[in-house]
Amino acid sequence: MQNFKTQIYVGLLLLTLAVAVVDGYSPFMQVRHGTVVRAISDGNTTAEPVLANPYIAPLVALRPKSGKDEFTTSQGNDVFEVVYQWRIIDFQYPSLPARNNAIRTKEFIPENNLPLGVDRYRNRIFITTPRWNPGVPATLSYLPLPVQDPSIPLIPYPDWSFHTSPRNPDCSKLVSVYRIFVDECDRLWVLDAGVIDTLTNLQQICPPKLLAFNLQTDELLFTYVLPPDQVKQDSLHTNVVVDVRDDQCDDAFAYVADVWRYGITVFSLREFRSWRTTNYLYNPSPFASDYNYLDLNFQWSDGVFGMTLSPVHRDGDRMLFYHPMSSYTEFQVPASVLQNETIWQNFGLAKAFQPIGSRGKGGQSSTSGLARNNVQFFTLVQQSGVGCWDIAKPYNRNNLGVVEKSLDKLTFPNDLKVDREPKQFVWVISNKLPVFLYSKLNYTQINFRVLSADVQSAVLNTVCDPRTAPNLAYKQDSECDQ
Repeated sequence: MQNFKTQIYVGLLLLTLAVAVVDGYSPFMQVRHGTVVRAISDGNTTAEPVLANPYIAPLVALRPKSGKDEFTTSQGNDVFEVVYQWRIIDFQYPSLPARNNAIRTKEFIPENNLPLGVDRYRNRIFITTPRWNPGVPATLSYLPLPVQDPSIPLIPYPDWSFHTSPRNPDCSKLVSVYRIFVDECDRLWVLDAGVIDTLTNLQQICPPKLLAFNLQTDELLFTYVLPPDQVKQDSLHTNVVVDVRDDQCDDAFAYVADVWRYGITVFSLREFRSWRTTNYLYNPSPFASDYNYLDLNFQWSDGVFGMTLSPVHRDGDRMLFYHPMSSYTEFQVPASVLQNETIWQNFGLAKAFQPIGSRGKGGQSSTSGLARNNVQFFTLVQQSGVGCWDIAKPYNRNNLGVVEKSLDKLTFPNDLKVDREPKQFVWVISNKLPVFLYSKLNYTQINFRVLSADVQSAVLNTVCDPRTAPNLAYKQDSECDQ
């Protein structure tokens, strides 16, 4: 009987996807601009002519200069403000002797620290510093808002006692945190990859784990260790988003991206268990795996990475929008498919995963976030910029906007979050990661920035503004633009 019910569920879901996922729309998107498609007598459909602001393209100017590609700078918008910035990362130690001793013993090597993940909760900004190299003393920190000093040392969160030393690791503590997520239940979800020395001698010294902190008290709520059969050789778990419905805080789901082994692990808080999901659309695109940043050319085969949850649809489901890092394409899958563990015991449901559109060549993106006005913001790592998309419009390049591009301010924007404050802000961390990985940072210059822009200003005069009608023209991308 159970198998029969499952077959009915799968059949109905496939039918829904088949009729609903058309021209970048899904059953989980609400069109706010009236009827945009009308039937004609022969049964075909045609789009009403609607004008919209054009997508700013090309996003990357590929003008040869000494045999290398060259970036364009800001498009004229000056939306993002620098909140914090550093030439080199420092930490707030209990005392100067304690800091000097950490430097002497090489527990702290300042030039080996790079800020990666960011999120905001009320009067604090949270920042992660993964253990790429030796000499990272704390992997999760915070800074106060409003800002008193824009270059103050990072303050370990919740305090120094929660951070283990790789030399004698305590796996109950924080090892190497890549990204974090503040949910609507005042919790900070922390994804600890458990790996150290990623650049020099990668070691999985502790299993990957999820932790959650109560942000009102800073107390640890729980720790969940991913089971060994859900962690592959060379897995690297680097991003997490959390799904809460109707304030049911105890019934949350977390989606954890494995960027190197191309999977999403689903964690149920209510069941306190997890399962791994796989799909070929988690994989990178070979056409998007070649990067050019400043004078550096490098290849990354990073898979599923950026994830954004749509609003809950009237049928109770929602979409997970996602993209591999090395890809130009945005994809979607109903969250109900990911949450149904039975499906993943029976080889998954491949056709539930659908591409919804392309950002075009040069459109690699790391992370993304959704504001309350249903605008998705996403990083444009090769273009030193931040893009946007109103999810009520088809995902094509006529409906994708650029908030700002600036090689000075947004140089390699690596993480992006939209906060939950009454007046929402987009938060971005830029960190020159390729230079840190493959060359040498100039520590006489500003290398790392935390930036913010209020959502209303970010979409003003762009096609992402929900008040702007969609552009229904469709541009076919070539295979290498996918």
